[in-house]
Amino acid sequence: MIRDTIDSAKKRMEKCIEDMQVNLASIRTGRASIALLDHIQASYYGTATPLNQMASLSTPDPQMIVIQPWDPSTIPAIEKAILASDLGLTPTNDGKVVRLPIPPLTEERRKQLAKGVGHVAEQHRVAIRQVRHDANDEIKKLCKDKKISEDEEKDSLKKIQDLTNDHIARVDVLLKKKEAEILEI
Repeated sequence: MIRDTIDSAKKRMEKCIEDMQVNLASIRTGRASIALLDHIQASYYGTATPLNQMASLSTPDPQMIVIQPWDPSTIPAIEKAILASDLGLTPTNDGKVVRLPIPPLTEERRKQLAKGVGHVAEQHRVAIRQVRHDANDEIKKLCKDKKISEDEEKDSLKKIQDLTNDHIARVDVLLKKKEAEILEI
């Protein structure tokens, strides 16, 4: 019972870390990355479709993303979706491919992005603490129902806290790495 609770908490905390990595990948750093386009969906015959399902995405150089749609008639919809997104980028096309130049970030924009990364990290810390809270409640309930002893309860609560500390430290490492990437000129 205790092992199941701790394993469940660990899996949920790992999912928080994975989610944070996905969120951080979609934040612009001044270098071209196709992960920037992960959350953008364009209208494809009336259906919102992720860009990676309707085009080939590539980064031929660090300042450019090239989107080559399988159906060239979707280029206007792709451009419209990019312009409507929060990326702040302007696409160009030559009738066959959409080019998305990634301009260097200004100092002010770098600071805004670094602050946004801090918010993402805090959301994930809160999620990890919520997992800890849920696991602690389960352990305390087991003790209250006399299914485990008080010593087992204390040991389990300590293990859950150690797990929480480890995962929050991992969030902090990811945060520092992404902030350094953003603030690097």
